[in-house]
Amino acid sequence: MAPAMALGLKVEVSGLEGKERDNVLALLDIYQERDAAGLDLPRVRALHRLAPQQIRDALAPFGLYRVAVDATLEQSAPPDGPWLARYRVRPGEPVRIGAVDYQVRGPGEDDPAFPERFPMQRGDVLLHADYERAKSELRYAASANGYLDYRLPRHQVLVDPEAYSAAVHFHLDTGAQYHLGEVTFKQDLLDDGLLQRYLRFAPGAVYDPDLLLELQSRLLGSEYYSEVEIVPHKEARDDEGRIPIEVIATRNKANKYRLGVGFATDSGPRFSMDWRRRYLNRWGHKFRTELILSPRHSEWNLDYRIPVQDPTRDYLTIRPQSVYDDTASRKGWVHTVQLAHSRLTGGGWRRTGGFDFRYEDIALNDAPAQRTSELVPNISWSKTVSDDPVNTNRGYRIKYTLLGTFGGVLAEHSYLSGQIQFKWVRRFAERYRLIARTDLGATLADSVDDLPASRRFYAGGDASIRGWDYDALGPTDPVTDQTVGGRYLAVGSLELEREIRGPWSAALFTDFGNAFDPDYDQQIAYSAGVGVRWASPIGQVRLDLAFALSKDNDNGGWPPARLHIVIGPDL
Repeated sequence: MAPAMALGLKVEVSGLEGKERDNVLALLDIYQERDAAGLDLPRVRALHRLAPQQIRDALAPFGLYRVAVDATLEQSAPPDGPWLARYRVRPGEPVRIGAVDYQVRGPGEDDPAFPERFPMQRGDVLLHADYERAKSELRYAASANGYLDYRLPRHQVLVDPEAYSAAVHFHLDTGAQYHLGEVTFKQDLLDDGLLQRYLRFAPGAVYDPDLLLELQSRLLGSEYYSEVEIVPHKEARDDEGRIPIEVIATRNKANKYRLGVGFATDSGPRFSMDWRRRYLNRWGHKFRTELILSPRHSEWNLDYRIPVQDPTRDYLTIRPQSVYDDTASRKGWVHTVQLAHSRLTGGGWRRTGGFDFRYEDIALNDAPAQRTSELVPNISWSKTVSDDPVNTNRGYRIKYTLLGTFGGVLAEHSYLSGQIQFKWVRRFAERYRLIARTDLGATLADSVDDLPASRRFYAGGDASIRGWDYDALGPTDPVTDQTVGGRYLAVGSLELEREIRGPWSAALFTDFGNAFDPDYDQQIAYSAGVGVRWASPIGQVRLDLAFALSKDNDNGGWPPARLHIVIGPDL
């Protein structure tokens, strides 16, 4: 028995293209086994005898029933040359539909959910995939509109080889239409009034299984429950066809803990602890608290949430927070207590509005610490769209923020500040990604000196302009030559990334912009650099070498460079 390499077999199929050719090659055994180990001449001849019928069977779904196949099997340069199997296919004309017998009978025969005409009509080419699609759509129309007992007394396609014509028969008996009845919950955790707000339908709605799947998904997504079972009690339906629904839910574990380590050039090594309490009481209150420790940025925050209205979209939040920063331009504490209402609106936008009471004790550069307190009304709109939130091929993130204070109302000065943050990711040409981001801000105030240090705009760092330290860029005091921050911000970035091998890729990028203030002279800063990326399970690990092209270089030669390391998702 000769081995496959010694035998040598080539298979050629001509006369077909596109999907027809692909289907033939997928079902043609001699083509699939052409490189098989241990293939011998008797096996090749047996496969060759089967090939013409296999080709005809593969073309039947495309309405081709008069297929002619010229098949040859010969050896080139005997006795040791390779064998060549040739199949010249003449598919002929496709069979067309000559008659359509489409009937909808029963209580729902006049329901507009069912089309008046079958999706395939007389004269159409008989494509079996189209028939199966049409049958599936009609079955879904029946179940999605409450006809749970529908039947298909007759559903078939008959092909007349003599007349070379097909007849489609599709009969649907709808049966009675059912409706959703009262929903009861079997669980021991939350108030029934809160759970009723998870419903997207009222008793009496047409029975649609998708509505019940959506309810199950919403309850599981709340994290209150580890298991949710939806039980329709069809046997208990009333005279109007209403089916009672029972929801059986098993409470989730109350606590979830997480420890993490990370690194970013802006903050240095980072250690984090996270405690999430999934539920606190029967009204669905929950909280999450997090502690982050790093040499340059540390914070503690507590996010206490109270569901309101639609509990999957709306909540009140009480958020105390303490942050310590030690950056290139400022050092000190900011303590905040936020009260806000957050709502998911149409189009996927999340709107959050409320009040922050802030107290900060921050020293700018080498100046004495400034202690300020203020009440800050604020509102923001944010939206994230992506095909993969960790390693994104196509998506964007955008956020608008508007905030301000009123002098004399728990604040020393009045100001109004707005900011737009945008990042966009798009894969193209299979191996390339283009990444763009911008950060724009403006503050209306009499002077930058009227703004607390944490409300001024700065630039520089991993997520701003690489090549500079975090918050190192901005309006500079001409006397002290130190960054004081500004009332305006305009920063942008463009990055081209190419996959190299597996999860590894390389990038070229440029960053540009600065923080500005009318009372100070300030130039646009710009940088360029190269980077290496590793698409890890928790997000990209990004290593960038950025050259500060606009930075003064007293020594000449290469511009000053800075290494940036960031770990995290794209958006």
